[in-house]
Parts: sequence; C-alpha cells; structure tokens
Amino acid sequence: MKQSSQRILTTHTGSLPRPNDLQQMLYAKERGEQVDQVAFETKVQEAVQAVVRRQAACGIDVVNDGEMSKISYSTYVKDRLTGFEGTGRLKLGRSADLADFPEYAQRMFADISVIAGPACTGPITYKGLAEVQRDIANLKAGLQGVDVSEVFMTAASPGVISRFLENQYYPSHEAYLAALVDAMKVEYDTIYQAGFILQLDCPDLTGGRDIKGTQSGLSYLELHVEALNHAVRDIPADRMRVHLCWGNYEGPHHKDTPLRDILNIVLQARPVGLSIEAANPRHEHEWKVFEEIKLHEGKVLIP
Repeated sequence: MKQSSQRILTTHTGSLPRPNDLQQMLYAKERGEQVDQVAFETKVQEAVQAVVRRQAACGIDVVNDGEMSKISYSTYVKDRLTGFEGTGRLKLGRSADLADFPEYAQRMFADISVIAGPACTGPITYKGLAEVQRDIANLKAGLQGVDVSEVFMTAASPGVISRFLENQYYPSHEAYLAALVDAMKVEYDTIYQAGFILQLDCPDLTGGRDIKGTQSGLSYLELHVEALNHAVRDIPADRMRVHLCWGNYEGPHHKDTPLRDILNIVLQARPVGLSIEAANPRHEHEWKVFEEIKLHEGKVLIP
C-alpha cells in the first residue's frame, strides 16, 4: 500500500451513487425481473468509467469502481455463491439503538430491520468468477488515461455475510462461517491477482457479540477475525485494507460499541489498512483512542 512522501493519500469507503437508470436495473434484477443483460453490462461499464474519472477529478488518490455492479456491499454475494436460493430474515441489526426511540424508528425505518432477504439453504461454493472478472475488466478499462496513485476493489467479508444473511443449513455459526471463508477466498485472491488493493468490508467486527454454544470458545470478534485471516492467508498484508462501520443509517447510534472496546482484537486482522468512521458525532472523538492503543507496526489508518 503506497504512501506518498509529499502528502497523505485520499480515498473513500467504496460505495458511490449509481446513475438512476442503472439503479433501477439493479432493483429490477433484485426483484427477479428480466433485465436485458447486454444493456445492463453496458450501463455498468459506462458508470464505472464515469465514476473513476469523477474520483480522479475530485482529487481522490486511491480510487475504485464505486461498486456500480452491486445492489449492496454484502447481499451481492447471493449471486456469486451457491446455497443462497432460500429466503429468510435479512438481519440488519438496527433494533438496539432504535428501541429507545420507537416513534423515530417507525417514521424512518418501519420494519426494515426484519425485511426478507437471501438465506443459506444449501452447501456454499463460489460460482461468481465471471462476475468478479467482469468487475475487474470494467475497472481496468475505466482507469485508461486516468492518473491515480492506487486502485482498490471491495468485497464482503465472511463475517458480514454471516451476520446479514440467515443460515438455515449449517449446524452452527462456526460451520457457516468456515464455508463462507473457503468460498469467498476465490474472490479475494482474484482481486489481489488483478493488481488491486483488496478492501474487506467488515461491519461485523463492530458487533461485540458472543457466539453461544460453539466449541472454539472464541468471542464473536475473535472468531470473525480468525476467519478473515484464514480467508486472506495467501494475500500480502500490504495489499489489503479493512473497513469498519457501525451502519450508515440516520439513527441515534448511542449503543454503538466503542472503538476502544474492539480495537485490540481488530488490529489482529492481517490487512495493513484500517478504515474507520471519524466524521460523525458518535465516533469523531475516537481519534483519542489511538493515544492509548498504538497501531501495530506497519498498519495504516484511514479515518
């Protein structure tokens, strides 16, 4: 992960606004409606080219494809993995803080925390090689003639998939997580081999929960960090970054787990880069944590 000797490099968290016509196509595909695949792929190519050039024009040094081909940063995997043909409860995990403000929760989110979503109902394997290779080709094409310092591509971590997409097949959370590790490793390795920095989206690492009834005895965070490290074991640490967040929804967030409580475990993750929230009222003060807990040697902070 390069760093200029002249200045700090600028980047962002990954997802950028899709053009409206592309967004409508993504929604239609998500509803299972027929979409002209050639037209869709053309729209994605055009959107990637435009968003890469826009980032460069804005002065962003480390750019990406804006996730133009994806309906979301986590649930896109249902189209790249076998075993997600079922429907279950999409676990968005918003009830903890919103429970104290029921009128606000109803007004803003209604029943969004328990909406239907993909569920694992069979063995998980990776089938999305063509899709990730298409994303890579689109990004490489979009970079032609654009002067940037570095390029990254995002992927859902095994932990965030297991957190949001209900398991109805594997006998335990650990077994579910292990299957996701083996499958998603294909996507991670492919992104790295394309020459991009791999960003692993890991909001599961802010959860602070314990998994009950497992044999490992590890905490929720330790289990997920261990799984992440195993999934990226063949990728150099300096070609990866982790993104943490507590959800970007407009809620009180007063029950977010403090960064101080999770940082020591999070720093055990192999990726060099650590992307954290640092510009909102709930977390903007947490820079002070780094006066107490020092970054491990070689780690790069991306606030």
